[in-house]
Amino acid sequence: MRFVGSDPAALDSKLSQPYMPRANLAVSTESPNGTTAHGWAEQHKGLSTLEQHVLFFDPDRDGVIWPLDTFRGFYRMGYHAFWCAIAVLIIHSGFSYPTGSSWIPDPLFRITVPQIHRAKHGSDTGTYDSEGRFIPAKFEAIFAKYDKAGKGGLTWTEGLYMIRGNRNIMDPIGWLAAFFEWLATYLLIWPADGIVTKESMRTVYDVRS
Repeated sequence: MRFVGSDPAALDSKLSQPYMPRANLAVSTESPNGTTAHGWAEQHKGLSTLEQHVLFFDPDRDGVIWPLDTFRGFYRMGYHAFWCAIAVLIIHSGFSYPTGSSWIPDPLFRITVPQIHRAKHGSDTGTYDSEGRFIPAKFEAIFAKYDKAGKGGLTWTEGLYMIRGNRNIMDPIGWLAAFFEWLATYLLIWPADGIVTKESMRTVYDVRS
């Protein structure tokens, strides 16, 4: 299947140094300064983009996300309690140990925000690097490859093609994580026309609250 969309060769003319990771900004050709509404980018410049991505689930800003924080966060976003519980099970069972500071697993399954980059999984888009930084070119590539007809977003099916295209060999955890993230994103945005827009997806990366 052939995908058409934005021209990656034109990135340099639309965005300065698109292949350079941004430590604390989720930028795109349409939003070169990241999320500026309500001073978000300025207020959170001390956090990596990946830390900003999970900040919504740390309401007291103590750098620790408890399972109950995740449950409440998903519930606030409108998910049914059943899906909130599933999210807690998936997220904390997978992310607690990698983000911890001890070889001994945390019996309370807490997630440490400053070390969230350790929980980066495979078979993803590569938009976050291993240090939790945002790579604009990787984000733009999502739409260049999978946004058929250049409509400015992805349908549910195109998102599935994206997951399939990003799969690494023998990485079932990464495959499932990528599917869970796309499902959660689509349900959260629930676009009336069936298209998750590029800007909507960009703001998910820094999760402005």
